[in-house]
Amino acid sequence: MSIGVNPLSHDPRDPLPHAAARYRPLTQRSCELLRSTQTASGAWPASPTFEPYRYSWFRDGSFIAEGASAVGLHAEADRFHAWCAAVLRREAAAVTQVVAALDAGQEPDDADYLPARYRLDGTRQRDDWWNFQIDGYGTWLWALRRHLLRTGGSAAPVADAVTTATRYLVATGRRSCRDWWEEHRDQQHVATLAGVCAGLRAALQLEVLDGDLADAALVTADAARADIVERAVVDGHLVKWLDGDEVDASLLSVAALYDVLDVDDPVVVATVRAVEEQLTSPAGGVHRYPTDTFYGGGQWPVLACLLAWHHARGGDTSRADALLQWVLTTADADLLLPEQVGPRLAPDRRAEWDERWGPSAHPLVWSHGMFLAALTQRVAAR
Repeated sequence: MSIGVNPLSHDPRDPLPHAAARYRPLTQRSCELLRSTQTASGAWPASPTFEPYRYSWFRDGSFIAEGASAVGLHAEADRFHAWCAAVLRREAAAVTQVVAALDAGQEPDDADYLPARYRLDGTRQRDDWWNFQIDGYGTWLWALRRHLLRTGGSAAPVADAVTTATRYLVATGRRSCRDWWEEHRDQQHVATLAGVCAGLRAALQLEVLDGDLADAALVTADAARADIVERAVVDGHLVKWLDGDEVDASLLSVAALYDVLDVDDPVVVATVRAVEEQLTSPAGGVHRYPTDTFYGGGQWPVLACLLAWHHARGGDTSRADALLQWVLTTADADLLLPEQVGPRLAPDRRAEWDERWGPSAHPLVWSHGMFLAALTQRVAAR
């Protein structure tokens, strides 16, 4: 199903020929991987070979779609957004039930909320995964608007899905849930609040919401931003969750991706400095957070790309290049990017995950999508 992309409005300037030659092999491989792993339904598995990730996440998939859209894979991005819209149409009744329960002062079970991941056909996987994550629905709206701006498409064919996602975010967006890493269910996470704020702003800019819902979306977006500014700044920098004290690399999304704060805001500058000091390694990669033990707490190409994205937008192209160069070093002989690599913060904790699920995801499609998106930002900064 098309979401109204007008092929005549495509920007004819492909950013990739302007990238440095050293990036082109991985760029081409990443495009090939995005094409080959996208299913007929439009979904992207987080990883085609790692069993726990053979599902599609709204968050990971939206970032993959952003990378696809940024490098001109518009049909692929279009199909993913159409898949998301179809999922949300199917979930409209569930959203109505969640909204009604919350309005009545009742707390739904986690299984009643929308899940973070779906089967590739768009149906729910009924299991005990750590599913209650709100940010993906905001990130979808953010990525959808960017795609339509890039291609000149119309949001009208997906207005119902945009409305459903907005109703869900207005009802749940400032509640506690699991974070980007599917942890800490009892906290209100800054990256999540930023994704909610950005998603609701995007929904408003798509101009398909009715008046009352638009008013509620604006109020919720402003409140989510206020939560961050008023309750998530410690020692001048952002922290992982409200009233917390730990730094997390997902905080880089607040400005670089979601524009909830400006890239040159002193709080953002201090946050990036804290991430660089606490979470980057001499090898050049970026860890998730200081106490990470998942597969030993390695370095994630996704996060190096996110940090490169920030520096490209901020004008530090040499730092962006250094990070993207590190990402190149993580690719295997087939130019496939992993989820994470060493050195690890907790190497003694790796074996338990190897025994549970086998080696960590390789390839991770999100890594390739983020590489394409970050490289496009780097090219734009030239």
